[in-house]
Amino acid sequence: MNKIEHIGIAVKNLEESNQLFAKLFGKPHYKMEEVKSEGVKTSFFQVGENKIELLEATKEGSPIAKFVAKKGEGIHHIAFDVTDIQAEVIRLQKEGFVILNEAPKKGADNKLVVFLHPKGTNGVLVELCQEIKK
Repeated sequence: MNKIEHIGIAVKNLEESNQLFAKLFGKPHYKMEEVKSEGVKTSFFQVGENKIELLEATKEGSPIAKFVAKKGEGIHHIAFDVTDIQAEVIRLQKEGFVILNEAPKKGADNKLVVFLHPKGTNGVLVELCQEIKK
């Protein structure tokens, strides 16, 4: 793993949260995007070398809707940048981690993503991200 790519925060209202975090960080979000396959709208803030991703559910039953209903707003996941997502999936499976989606899928911000089950990572949902080469 190369670095923390971003921290994902589940929110109820993306517009209100964008205003709140813009005040907190002293600058507006730089990108918004919808990932229809996951039922989520995202917003990204650049904070130094790090990124914060806000996530709002766009449909009932989506992972973010379930998270907010169960736990409320808050940190949803930590994402790590990887060079070779397939190799990382294989390595982590050999180490005993449970991969939620073994085949990488397209996520927000031009990334391929895979998630690790939080039961094997002390309750933290871990996302692996690899930049999609154009």
